[in-house]
Amino acid sequence: MAASKSNSKQAFFERDSRLVRYGGTFVAVWLALSLWSLSPVLHRHASALFLIAIVLSARFFGFGPALFGSALSVACLDLIVLPPNFRWSLGGPDLEQLAVFLTVAVLVGSLVRQRTLAESRAERARREMAAIAENSDDAIFTIRTDGIIASWNRGAEQIYGYSAEEAIGSPIELLAPPDKLDEVVRNVQILNRGERVDSYPTERLRKDGTRAPVLLTVWPLRNSKGEVIGGSAIVRDVTAQKRSEEAMRRSEKLATAGRLAASIAHEINNPLEAVLNLLYLARNDPRQADHYLSLAEQEVARVARLTQQTLGFVRENASPAAMDPATIMDEMLQLYSRKLTSKGIRLTRRYREAGQIVGYTGEIRQLLANLLVNAVDAMDAGGTLQVRVEPGQRWSDGSPGICITIADNGAGIPPASLGRIFEPFYTTKKDAGTGLGLWVSYGIVQKHGGSIRVRSRVAGLGNRQSGTVFSIFLPYSRKASQVA
Repeated sequence: MAASKSNSKQAFFERDSRLVRYGGTFVAVWLALSLWSLSPVLHRHASALFLIAIVLSARFFGFGPALFGSALSVACLDLIVLPPNFRWSLGGPDLEQLAVFLTVAVLVGSLVRQRTLAESRAERARREMAAIAENSDDAIFTIRTDGIIASWNRGAEQIYGYSAEEAIGSPIELLAPPDKLDEVVRNVQILNRGERVDSYPTERLRKDGTRAPVLLTVWPLRNSKGEVIGGSAIVRDVTAQKRSEEAMRRSEKLATAGRLAASIAHEINNPLEAVLNLLYLARNDPRQADHYLSLAEQEVARVARLTQQTLGFVRENASPAAMDPATIMDEMLQLYSRKLTSKGIRLTRRYREAGQIVGYTGEIRQLLANLLVNAVDAMDAGGTLQVRVEPGQRWSDGSPGICITIADNGAGIPPASLGRIFEPFYTTKKDAGTGLGLWVSYGIVQKHGGSIRVRSRVAGLGNRQSGTVFSIFLPYSRKASQVA
């Protein structure tokens, strides 16, 4: 019942709309005829008057009413304007003239209607884009060629804290921290050259003085002549993303420390047993007490070193510091010595004097721990682990630094998985892994300005042997960057 009422109502509105459109066309043609009859000056321009009526009909009412107006105009011209009046022209020059007029009227009406539809679509698209820009959660704004803000959407108000009245007319430097002003000037220069600034991570300044980590994309705006008249920017606030990534990194760091607990418990248990024995001997042999206490002190110092190494996984350095990757590698191998021994893994070390790099010691420990654990887990009993620390060069540009290599003869990584191992939550260990270890490791290497590569092969795919090699490059010259 309700559907039938709805259909009846829709049919009524459609019929009413047709009456308005065709009635409007009739009125336009009637006005053209009235102007012709009332003005002697316009007697010689009857065709032009009717063409104007057809153009208006096509513009406002559609192509169907324009065709109706063309037929109506031809009838008026034949019966009223062209002599003899009130008689149809069945031949001669009048018929040819009417045929030419009808052809021109249909063509003009068609062109006008096409242009009207194109303008309507363009206007609709412009309104839709304006609505999207205005209601977007991202900051979308435009600037002039001199760096003055020209427009400001709601997302920009939310991210930066400035209202449109406060932002429009202000220099773009208002949004940049002091250490990013050169970056802003460079972006404006790139825009004025007509070039695009691809999306990149940076920081911007809120009204309250706090910094916001953002992804910034900027591209030039041009006029109809192709001249650059300004630029448009999209700024995405990635504060929540950064926080979640940092939470995942901390979670993985704690998980790594937890995996170390079993190995460290064994390492600590041995010196503690030795301390108890030495204290017993000192109590029962006073003459050798100083010697026994000295040995006990050494064992306690060993426990302290193990404890400090463990704390390095969960405690951040306040700032980058000089460190020796070879020393850190030895510390990690010592922490995992029990695991290596229990699986009968043969360890080969090759160190060459490589010097020191600047970075975060705790994060480098975590990086090496992740790769060592993965290598040990991938190998069966009796496997071989090779580690190397040596001076080297970056593969892409030849800059100097330290190369760290960890190679195992384990099961290898299937080719289908090799391209995804650095993605978060992707793991080849099934239920045994979190899928965050290599993602965190990749982030640590990037944070220190380095690079990481992996090569692997699986037995049975044309290979007799299997294994995986991780190669890490850490530069000398570039200091570790502070992650927001």
